[in-house]
Formats: sequence, structure tokens, C-alpha cells
Amino acid sequence: MNQTVLCTHDLRHRPLYLLCLGSLGAASVCAGSAALAQTPDSPAPASDSMQKVVITGSRIASPAAASPSPLQILSSADIAASGATNLQDLLQKNPTMGTPTLSRGNSNFLTSGGGVTTVNLRNMGDSRTLVLVNGRRFVSGVPGDSAVDLNTIPTDFIERVELLTGGASATYGSDAVAGVINIILKKNFNGVLLDAQTGRSDQHDDFKKKLALTFGITSSDSASNLMGHFGYSKQGAVYSRDRAATAVDQTSAITQGHPELAFVARRPNYSGYAPQGHFFGDTEDFTFDANNQIIPWNQNGNDAAGNGATGFNRSAFRLIAVPVERYLFATNGNWAFNDQHSAFFEGTYASSRVATNIEPFPLGSDQVYKPSGQVPAGAMVNGVLVRNPLIPQYLYERISDTDGDGIPDYFFTRRLSEFGPRHSVVERDTFRLATGMKGSFGQWNYEAFVAYGKTKEAQNSTGQVNVASLRNALEAIPGPGGTPVCANSSAVAEGCVPISLFGFNSISPAALKYVTAPGSLETAITQKLAGASVTGEVPGLPAGAIGIAAGLEWRDEDSSAVPDPLTQTGQNAGNALPPTYGNFTVREAFVEARVPLLKDRPWLRELSFLGTFRHGDYSTVGSANSWNAGLEWQLTQDIKLRGTRAQSTRAPNINELYTAPSQDFPNGLVDPCEGVGINDNSALGLNCRNAPGVAANMAAHGGVFTLNQADQQGISGYNSGNPSLKAEKGRSTTVGLVVTPRGIPMLRKFTFTADYFLIRIADAIVATDRQYALDQCYNHNNPTFCSFIVRRPAPVGNLSAGSIQYSNLSVTNSGGLGTEGVDVSASWADKLGPGDLSARLSWTWLRQLWQKATPEAPENSDVGEVTANNTNAPRNRAGLNLAYKWKQLGINWVTTYNGPVSLDDQFLKSLNIAPGTVGVGSRTYHDVQLTYDLRKAVQLYLGMDNIFNAKAPPIITGLPGNQPGTETDSSTYDAIGRRYYLGLRVTL
Repeated sequence: MNQTVLCTHDLRHRPLYLLCLGSLGAASVCAGSAALAQTPDSPAPASDSMQKVVITGSRIASPAAASPSPLQILSSADIAASGATNLQDLLQKNPTMGTPTLSRGNSNFLTSGGGVTTVNLRNMGDSRTLVLVNGRRFVSGVPGDSAVDLNTIPTDFIERVELLTGGASATYGSDAVAGVINIILKKNFNGVLLDAQTGRSDQHDDFKKKLALTFGITSSDSASNLMGHFGYSKQGAVYSRDRAATAVDQTSAITQGHPELAFVARRPNYSGYAPQGHFFGDTEDFTFDANNQIIPWNQNGNDAAGNGATGFNRSAFRLIAVPVERYLFATNGNWAFNDQHSAFFEGTYASSRVATNIEPFPLGSDQVYKPSGQVPAGAMVNGVLVRNPLIPQYLYERISDTDGDGIPDYFFTRRLSEFGPRHSVVERDTFRLATGMKGSFGQWNYEAFVAYGKTKEAQNSTGQVNVASLRNALEAIPGPGGTPVCANSSAVAEGCVPISLFGFNSISPAALKYVTAPGSLETAITQKLAGASVTGEVPGLPAGAIGIAAGLEWRDEDSSAVPDPLTQTGQNAGNALPPTYGNFTVREAFVEARVPLLKDRPWLRELSFLGTFRHGDYSTVGSANSWNAGLEWQLTQDIKLRGTRAQSTRAPNINELYTAPSQDFPNGLVDPCEGVGINDNSALGLNCRNAPGVAANMAAHGGVFTLNQADQQGISGYNSGNPSLKAEKGRSTTVGLVVTPRGIPMLRKFTFTADYFLIRIADAIVATDRQYALDQCYNHNNPTFCSFIVRRPAPVGNLSAGSIQYSNLSVTNSGGLGTEGVDVSASWADKLGPGDLSARLSWTWLRQLWQKATPEAPENSDVGEVTANNTNAPRNRAGLNLAYKWKQLGINWVTTYNGPVSLDDQFLKSLNIAPGTVGVGSRTYHDVQLTYDLRKAVQLYLGMDNIFNAKAPPIITGLPGNQPGTETDSSTYDAIGRRYYLGLRVTL
């Protein structure tokens, strides 16, 4: 009987980073010690008794383990040799990977998703990378999205990871537009494996702990087995204040036409929202010193008189990396009823605890008294004006009634330091269970399964204010004996306590308790799956039998994200985040065929065709079809050509369809109107003067549109979904060469591959880039994009007339997306000297990476750029893996190279700077792990990441690609520095 297997070699002691070549038989897929020992000079003949292998990209078992698409293998030995507690840390060293949307280093400021780790193949977006576990979908870790949180996958329970680049929707369904990452868990494991590890950074932070226990038993006939895994890991916080580059608020000094100032930091560049408050009368503003005495406002402390800074350093509270604590449990098993039929199950439970931390809340009077921001300095009692006794006399003498209600008013900004930092504790639980039957009837194999997965998130946050309560507390009048009381009698009955915002620590504990608004967020993602498939062969062709696979699948996805009532309405002065609910179902059918066309001809050892078709019926977007067609041409034993052409579909996810307008606070935007003069009659000048408030701003500033620091920091906006979205279709092409020179003794274990890739999505679901919208509105007079922008018609406190109040964002099918390049790989493994050496070099050259906001818009290339929309796309990326084992001693050295990148061309154009002229150089990182076998079953290991302490490039605040708190693109570059770890592995 034919056997269909997944490779299960124990890979713990032979680190090797391999490329699946699709030409070396089963051993090319089963990496590790077997790969080092194999002698491919004498390949096993393909016969009915030979084991057949199912690999990612096909559902048909094949004795050749062939794949017409580029497929890379990451073994459990690679994972062990990296010392990584999270799979993302290792995957990001692969040059095919783009910038992940979510990681420990970029999620501190997110209202949801803190600490989640995702992957992004080819920089095409997390939602276009399909993550599978044992060939089946896994429940998402992000509400409303399909992105899987890699925190939920225990690294010590992984047998290997298969990375398929290129469209694979026909095989696996929606979302596999850029490719597939298939995580294969261990099975048929006997015994116990214990792995304990601890570590920290050079700066005595980023503390790491890990304890993992894997165990398994197998029946005497090897037909049934049971495995389990318990894991615990903890990664500590890294604070911005503990690194010189990030300890103080700063911003880029870049201005119109001055590229040389891009990496010159204006430092300090403190926030205008200070703990002692900043107050505005009719014509004068002031603040308080440490003794709560009135002084002039001096934000950054660089005035002519040499006065100290009165602004606030936000970097003292921010994080470079959020702390993550995880508890993991995984199990799987197989029970054989007889030689032909068995039942299987897989179970996973992951519990994560994440803490995010940012500076205390910045409150402006316009957030309390919308939209004008005018705060009454008293109240009318029986028609008589009564002054608020908490208002300083100095302020009261400098204000008047500006809104016509008979009460003098003032404006303020203040940092709510008495509330403490905005701190969120996130508890995230993921549960998944899959079970089914598999077996064979003669030459035909079958499998049927059902799966259920759920991710729940409960988030509790501090540091925010109840706006309605604060409004009541600000409106105080003298009470009995002159003691201030709230003017609203109903509020008094509810416990209102008057509040003073004037000076440091001026908010009393009673007032603080009255106005505090704890926040919460509850999310739930539910995934239900069912499927059945059959595979087999149809004999008859001269070149061999036709492999067939066919099946049916059903999937139901449900997601909800419900903030607390105040957050939903924005009544806590923060982001207004309405709840998001959504659901969809899809029914699919697929068929796949592998057809041997020719065999044993001159220069044609074997020629095969692989074709797949899938039809899906979605409850949201209707029908969607995907297909894949590939050819494999084995010219000789040593040379193979391969190529695929595919159409992949991606249905919009729940967030893209149903997200209600939710508030955001973008940074780094450049207003095209800044610096425009009142006599500028260019198209830009005319468009700017026609915008609300811009002409008034010019009149107030000598005829030039002028913005202050508060204007640049005070931009808000709303992100929203679009229920009219359609499914996007991507066309991908890959053409490759595989060379395995077995006939040359020195190169008999050498492999070389080169693959060209091209992916184009004509109707991609994209969110309009905010900077692009500003450019289109004012420089190109496009009214469609002007609708995304709202300006202040009049000044509000320290916010200028004409400044951008809202820069909104929505998703549409109007754009395009694409990428093109070449992947090259070379690997070699053999004895060298007294030990065994394995080496692998991988390199990706990027020719194109582009996006289009509209069908009519030109392609906006991101090649060689770092952009504001979370893309870092160097022209060249490479990785070199070297491993040497000699007796008890082993060493594994990994070098990762990221090529130079320039700043986003749209950003530079907005500053009249030539694209490509401003950027950062390449970065190379080196990681090493040493192992020593104390005895056969006990291994000690010592590792160091970023050995030479390579510093992250200064992509500082105000530049595209900056991640707040890190002063760089922390999704790409190491903002933490050199790190050490020590561990012990014991096998019983």
C-alpha cells in the first residue's frame, strides 16, 4: 500500500536552513540530520512502495515531493538554533518577508492588538499572507482580520515551517495572494523534551524567560500516538527612556527644500500638553513653574532669556517593546482503527498577557467643550454672573465673553498627570480544536475534518477622563462658606467635585475619582471549519498516472470588538471607537490534478503539469474563482525548470467591510499649504486659500500660511470600512531554475535555485494614504480626496485657523498593488574537517513594489523606500546561515542584511525634495548560538543576538516609517540592541 507521510525526523541536533527543491525526493523535504547524511548520488527509485509526500502548495501526495512554486523549509533545528520564543523573530530574518503590521515593537500605541505578532510576505499585507497549521486554517488573533497571532503557536512544538511564495488561493482559499506559511506541528514523538532558557539585553532590560515541556507516546505498532506540550514564556518591557536615542522627545528638522536637515533632530521637542497646564486668555497665554507660580510659556526651553522648558517629555513613559507573557498548551494524536482508517485530533490553547504604556492623557478644552473649546470662567445664577473661585485672578483679568453667553471664557491644554500613564492590560485567549477521520480505500485516500477556533480579548485601560463629568467639575461656583461647589445641582447630587487644572498636582483625589473614566475593550473572533477531500491516481498515460485531489470546504467567520460606552462615543476625550460586528460564510469546492506529460526523453527526464481550480461562494461578495497552472521540467538529473501562473482571490475581511468610523491620531503628515503666500496664484495657492480658515491664517501671519507645533501634533482622523467592497483578484507568475549538481563530487550536496516572481492585483482593497490624499487635493485639485480632509475654520486655543482637524481614511477597490523581483538561494551541507558544516545563502532582489490609490493614478513605487504606511522595502535583502557541529560542540551563525532605503517619495515631494535623495544606509545583524552536549541527552546552549550591537537608523519622529517611542522603524530594525540568552535542553 502507498504511504502518504509528513516528514518527522528529529531535527534538534542538526541546525540547517533548507530550500525545498522539489527534485530530491522525500529527503529534500525532510531536512535536518537526514539531509546531512543522505547520499543523493544513488536516489531511491520511484516505485509503488516508495513513501509519498504531501508538501505545501499541493494536496496530491507525490514520490517526487515536487513543487512548481518556490517553497522554503524552516526546520525545528533552525528554530532551536535561533533561541526565539516567538516564531516571528525567526521568520523576519527571511528575505521574502516584509514589514509586519503587528509586533512587540510597533503595537504599544494601538487600541487593539498590543503584543500581537503577525507576518507579511512580500510586503503585500498581513491579510494577503495565509497562515496554516498542519495545512488547515487557524483562527485569527486580530479582530475583524485574518492575520494569525504567532504568539499562539508554541515554537518548541513545531516540526517545520513551509513558506510558499506566490498565489495559492486555488489550493487553500482566500487570503493566499502573496503566499502561504504552513506550520507543521510535531507528531510521532516518543519521550520527553525539556527546554529552559533565560536572557536579557545589554542594557539590563528585555528580560526573557522560557520553559517548555514536550512529551509523546507511540503504540508498539507505531499506528497510534499521543503528544502534548506545555510552555511558558515571558519577554520584559523596554522603555524609551532607557536608550539615549529615544529618551527625549524630538522631531526631524526637515523643512521645505532642505534634505540635509532630515536626520537633524530638534531636541527637545516637548509636547505642548504639560502637567501644569497651558492657559489662554484673550491675547495672552501662560503656565506655572514648579512652585505653581505664573510664568510665560516656553515649550522647549530655548527662548532668548534662557528660561527652562515648560513642555512635557512624552518619551519618559513610552515603550520600545511591550512586555508579553504567554502560557501555551498543545496536543495532537492519532488513533488507528485498522490499517486503512484512523481518527486524529489537534488542540491548542494559548493565554497571553500584554501591557502597553504611553504618557498621561493630553487634554484640550476643545475636547471638553466641542467644537469651540471655550471654557466658562463662571456661571449665571439667577441671572447674575458668579465667578468660579478656582480661576486664578491673573487669568480672570485677561479674559472676556467671546461666545455671547455673558460669561468670560478661556482655553487650555493640560497633561492629566494625576491620572497616571495610559496603561492597558490585555488578556488574550485562543482556543482551537480540530478533529477528523482519514484513511484509504484501495488506491484512494480520504480525509474529513471539522475545526473550531476562538480568540477572546479583554482589555482594561487607565488614564482617561469622563468628559461629561469633567465639564460639570470645571463649572464651579462658591458654596457655603466660600468652598467651591459644582454649579449643576443634579451633578452635585451625583457626587460632583470641583476640579482645578491650574498648576502641578492641582487635581484633588476626590475630583480625580469623580472624573476618571476606566476604559475597556472586549473582542471575540470565532472560526468554524469543515472539509472533506479525496486524493488518488488515475492510471493510463505513458508518462505515469494522473494524480487527482478534490474536495469541499465550509467556513464561518464571526468577529466583534466592543469598547466601553464612553469610548464608543468619544466621551472619554480619546479616540471615538464604535463597536464593530461582522460575519460571513463561504462554501468552496476545489479540484487539483498532477499530469505527467513526458518522461525519459533527451533533455527531458520528466515533464509534469499541475493544475488547480477552486470556486467559492461568499455571503458577502458572492462568487469568486481561483486557479493555478504550473509546469515542472526536469531537464537532467541535475537541472530542473519550474513555473506557475495563478489567479488568487481575497474576499474583504470584516474590518474592511464593517468598521464604523473610528478615531485615529496620525503623525508625520506634511500640510502642502504650509508656507504658501497670500499672493501665490499657482494651483496650490488657489486651492489652499479656498480651504476653510487658510485665508484667515494668512492674514494673521503676514500673508503666509503658518502652523505651530500644536497644529502638527493635533491632527485627528476617522478610519472606516466600506460594505460595498468586492473581492480582489491577484495574478501571480513564478519562473524558476533548480540546479543540483550530483555528478560533481565536490558539489554533490550543493543546491542552487533562482526564481522570478511577479504579483499584480488590479483591484486591490486599499486604504487611501493620508499624505497622498493631501497631495491629490491641493497639488492636483482632485475633489474626491479633498472630501477626506477637514480644516479648522477658526482658531481654537493654541490651534490655528486653517490647520487640519481631521484627515480621514477609508478603504476601496479603486487601487492596485504589485511586486516583482528575484529570489536566489544556494545551500551546501557535508563533512568539513573533523565535523559537519551546513551553509545556506538566500537573497531577494526587488525590482518593483507599487500601489495605486485609483485606477487613473500613476503607480507609486515603494522600492527602496520606508513609508508611513508600514512598508520598508530595500532593493536587496539577504541572509546567511552557517552551522558547524564537531563532536559535542556546535555553532550556528546567522547574518541578516537589509539594504539601504530612502524616505517615502510622496513625503519628499511634499517638501519639494527630489525622491530618493534622503534615506538611511544598510544594516547588517549577526546572531550566534553555541551548543555543547554535556551528555547524549543534555545540551547546554548560549546565544547572542545582534552581536556587534548595530544601532537602528535614526528614522525619527516626523519622518515616514517612524514608530512612536522607538525613533526608528522598529518593525524592521533592532531598536533594543545586543541581547544574551542561556538555555538547557534535556531529552528523556
